[in-house]
Amino acid sequence: MSAPDPLVRMDKVNKWFGELHVLQDVDLAIGAGEVVVIVGPSGSGKSTLCRTINRLERIDSGTITIDGVALPEEGKELARLRAGVGMVFQSFNLFAHKSVLDNVTLGPIKVLDVSKGEARERARALLERVGIADKADRYPAELSGGQQQRAAIARALAMEPKLMMFDEPTSALDPEMIQEVLEVMEELAAEGTTMLVVSHEMGFARKAANRVAFMDGGRIVETAPPDQFFDSPQTPRARDFLSKILVH
Repeated sequence: MSAPDPLVRMDKVNKWFGELHVLQDVDLAIGAGEVVVIVGPSGSGKSTLCRTINRLERIDSGTITIDGVALPEEGKELARLRAGVGMVFQSFNLFAHKSVLDNVTLGPIKVLDVSKGEARERARALLERVGIADKADRYPAELSGGQQQRAAIARALAMEPKLMMFDEPTSALDPEMIQEVLEVMEELAAEGTTMLVVSHEMGFARKAANRVAFMDGGRIVETAPPDQFFDSPQTPRARDFLSKILVH
């Protein structure tokens, strides 16, 4: 039997910002249920790669397909595709004037035409799942950073996405809050959620990833299972990067 097509496929993707060639012939495939963690130095193109997958950034050449469908340019098709890709950002991007519960129910009601009652029921279950059920009626400003990020994860999950993307989800958090967010992400990974994660958290990559992709200078330089990547990186650039960040 042939292997199923990947859920996400990037072929020879290029992206420029003016003179800066941010993504250079990027190839990446993510299978359903797979967790891929992208690591690499700042400015290597990791966040831009994430943002091209749901077309927050347009690409200049190459192709991106999700579930076998090429990324639409704009309009309803793009909105539908975006609804199937959950995105959790570095800054939580919650609506400050809405309660946590309303933040989580807004997308399903407006985009998926879910009834208010069903959306609220589902939202409460998701808030329970990420450990903040008791904060449902609070406003984002009343929550810690870790709680806000967990609310943002619940909001993304409420859309029942095919793919969850996390763009450095812990980098704005105090150290003691990082673990509570990573634990939620580890649970999602263990449940078989398809995830693309840009992160500096090497412990999470080692524990939760199926594959680690190392980016440098706009290219994916090396891709390997976590044990192989961390214990015997194949490229000099990856070895150099790991030697600076891993405490032996």
